[in-house]
Amino acid sequence: MISRHHVLVDEAMKTPQFWLLFAVLFLNVTAGIGVLGQASVMIQEMFSDSVLGDGRGVTAAAAAGFVGLLSIFNMAGRFIWSSTSDRIGRKPTYMIFFALGTLLYFLVPQFGQMGSLVLFILAMCVIMSMYGGGFATIPAYLRDMFGTRNVGAIHGRLLLAWSAAAIAGPTLLNGFRDRQIAAGVAPADAYSTVMYIMAGLLVLGFIANWLVRPVAERHWAG
Repeated sequence: MISRHHVLVDEAMKTPQFWLLFAVLFLNVTAGIGVLGQASVMIQEMFSDSVLGDGRGVTAAAAAGFVGLLSIFNMAGRFIWSSTSDRIGRKPTYMIFFALGTLLYFLVPQFGQMGSLVLFILAMCVIMSMYGGGFATIPAYLRDMFGTRNVGAIHGRLLLAWSAAAIAGPTLLNGFRDRQIAAGVAPADAYSTVMYIMAGLLVLGFIANWLVRPVAERHWAG
């Protein structure tokens, strides 16, 4: 998958690889940033006193610490996953992101229903590490696909996917959560549908990444 040829930025945007990677980044970020923006509220509602009982609910201060922990894993994931991609390749790394992420998003509501705070935190930390890892790995993925000559400009245009995801992720999560609560669903259970939708988005990301192939010769710079 590593090209020895170069593709110029305008030509790169004519390739299916650019738009597949656009979808890969968009879907990975949409799932991650939507959860990150609601992490504090989510853990307080899913593990409140009314759910756990006996005054064992997560406080606002503890939720703030949880968000800080997620930020640490977000940062650490950028080092760990990008280094992993150097060893196993970019495409397999993103396959792990989407396959493991789909499983974890599906399990998060189960952990909430079980009242397992530890498993919930562990799952969310891994999810956030892959969110950060996706950011750190995509420039190298672009370099492998399009060469080094215009990789900075190509990366700049691909970051439009991040901008779109920064709007779509929180909007999607908040919108479905609010509709669930308006329909009479308890706040602690309102995230289940959202998590399943996020898992579905990651399945689409897995497919997009699986479809990535080397860039055709006709797109190479002369």
